[in-house]
This record gives sequence, C-alpha cells and structure tokens, in this order.
Amino acid sequence: MTQIRSIVGATDLSAPARRAVDRAAMLARDASASLTLVHAVSAPALSQLRRWLDSSGDAERSILEDVRIRLHELAGELGARYAIDVGERVAIGRPVDEIARVADELQADLVVTGTLGAGVFRHRVIGSTAERVVKKAARPVLLVREADHRPYRRALVAVDFSAWSGPELAIATAVAPSAHIVLTHCVDMPLETRLRRAHVDEDVIERYRTTARDEAVTKLFELAERAGLDRDRWTPLVPTGLSPWMQIVRQEQEQECDLVVIGKHGQNAVEELLLGSTTGMVIAEGASDVLVCNTRDPA
Repeated sequence: MTQIRSIVGATDLSAPARRAVDRAAMLARDASASLTLVHAVSAPALSQLRRWLDSSGDAERSILEDVRIRLHELAGELGARYAIDVGERVAIGRPVDEIARVADELQADLVVTGTLGAGVFRHRVIGSTAERVVKKAARPVLLVREADHRPYRRALVAVDFSAWSGPELAIATAVAPSAHIVLTHCVDMPLETRLRRAHVDEDVIERYRTTARDEAVTKLFELAERAGLDRDRWTPLVPTGLSPWMQIVRQEQEQECDLVVIGKHGQNAVEELLLGSTTGMVIAEGASDVLVCNTRDPA
C-alpha cells in the first residue's frame, strides 16, 4: 500500500497558490506526513535587479527577507489551522528546478502546486510553472484548482493498462483514501473509421466495439483486484467515441469527480512531448484537481 510520508507544497505566495498549500496541509494532516513549503526566487530576476537598481545588493536582501517573512507567516498559519508542523524553504534559482531539487532532497512522496486552471491560463498551459513542474519532477504532482477544504469525494482514475496504471491507482487511493474511484479506460478504436470507409457492415463494427469494451472491463477488474479495492468502492467505466482526453474531461463532469488521476506517460508518450498528449490536454481543459503519476511498475 502506498503511503504519503513527505509532501512538498510549492507556492509563489499568490492568492491562487493558497488553494494548493491549503490542500497540501490537509493531506499532510490526514496522512500524518511532513509538509515543507517551497518558494523559489528567480535568480535571473535578482541578477537584473542588481544590475539595474542596486549593485550593493540591498534591494535583493530586502526582497529575500520579505519572502522569508511571508513564507514563515504562511507556514505558521497553516500549522495552526491544521495542527501540523510546517517546514519552510526559500530557494534561489529557476523555480521548476528548485522545486524538483527540494522534492528530491526530502524524498517527497507528493508535490503539490497550484494552477490558475479555468482562469486566464486555461488555454495557455504551455510554459506555465505548473506544467513544467509536472515534466521536471520525478514524483507524483498534484495540481490544485479548487478552493475546497473537504477530502476528495470522487476520483476519476484514467488508466491505459501500461506500467503506469498500477502506481496511478495506488497514489490515487493514498491521496483520496475516502473517495469513490471511477476507474476508467478510454477505448480507442483507430480502425473504426477505416472500417466504415471500407463499407464494413455496421454489425461487424459494433461487435468490434463490444469486444474492445469487454476486454477493457475485464482488465479494469483485474487491476482493481490487484490493488485490493473493495467492490463497493469503485466503478468501472469504458467510454468510446471521442479522443481519450475528451472522454476524460467529459466523464470528470458527468461523474461529478473532484479529482482526476492520470499517468505522466502513456504507452506511446515521450516526456519531452507531454504537451498535446492526453495528459497535457486534461491538465489544460479539465476543471478538477489533477494528480499526475510519475511512477511506473518495474519491468
């Protein structure tokens, strides 16, 4: 069983980022895990400041002191609210690199960060810190959109039966231990269009679709059994017809899920080409929090 022992909460100290650290603190409390807040100050920005305004470094020191005070106040507030101890790290460097470095140093089981989601960056996930953290971090990353202080209630766990699927389900049940799991595999039938163009009988195409669905349901049951999920805690779902990311976003809404869990890589995905993949599109177009699993079963 996957356990969460250490959580890193990345924050830029903005109001939207507060949602993420609140969620991180709640998860830390419920899992009896440690929580460390990380704020990274851009090294190039500080370099420009020294060059343009203050070669003595007084302005830089003032900025860093202000950051430390604000981060300390935030840590104290979260600690008091959730009755936990909260660590603090102020780093100087490229934010994505520093968040990943601290997570590795602390051997974090989960990185939690915010995303503006449905706001101005909804269709501009490319280049955002949140998306780059997903690409860079070698650990599961929870992207928080919702300002909801309740435990997750329904989690859509999208699997493709690759080596990422088992760890996806494991981290989902660790992050959302009381949630009902909607275990889904989006049936992709690439030959269906060609069959129609070849004027294959519709009954044959329907048998093809039914067989694909039945095989997927069987694999979902096998996956849930290996994970030790009680039958009343999960629901199988095998949608067809649209591309996988569209199905996931649609089912997130239709199933009233407040968390989507997906693998960083699919069967054919390449890390550097995350954007445009199912994972990237779900991050860009979904409305719920997204947990990206960066772990796979050993070969």
